[in-house]
Amino acid sequence: MSIELANESGVEAPAELIIGAARFAVGAMDVNPAAELSLLLVDEDTMADMHVQWMDLPGPTDVMSFPMDELVPGGRPDAAEPGPAILGDIVICPAFAKRQAKEARRSFDHELAMLTIHGVLHLLGYDHAEPEEEKEMFGLQNSILEEFYAERHRVAQVQRQSDRDTKLLTNIGFSDVASVDAAPDAPDSGQTPAKDT
Repeated sequence: MSIELANESGVEAPAELIIGAARFAVGAMDVNPAAELSLLLVDEDTMADMHVQWMDLPGPTDVMSFPMDELVPGGRPDAAEPGPAILGDIVICPAFAKRQAKEARRSFDHELAMLTIHGVLHLLGYDHAEPEEEKEMFGLQNSILEEFYAERHRVAQVQRQSDRDTKLLTNIGFSDVASVDAAPDAPDSGQTPAKDT
């Protein structure tokens, strides 16, 4: 899965979190891994212009999705057809999201992860115009978001344990971290070592 992120919003945003949320949502929806996704972060004026142009609605919004190819969940990597090359574009307005997060008493990071997953679901054809659609989409969104956080927590725990193990091994002299620079004695070839330029 190829995911590109461009931040043209003027607001600092956690790119790794946003890309991670998008990658997790795409994987959770079993999208063909050959698909590509583009994420764009924009300022409120740009989002307001896009909102009017594409939705005929005034003012900025939090997230908009622009599907490129028809795609349904279940695009297996072993399928006979390779699936679409481009999933689509998700446009997020961090300034709007930051204000929205504050009003809802959520963290900015949480808001961005949620909006990213919301955008992916829109790309896959989910909508919330009708009550039943809304119930299905938001239920799926919340489930994916919960699984995303559980996976991040698991990965962080594994990393913390690995860091503790490395520190312990270094302290008792069993780690080669310190010996990387001190390579074993090698016979002198009489040549000057090559240098990167």
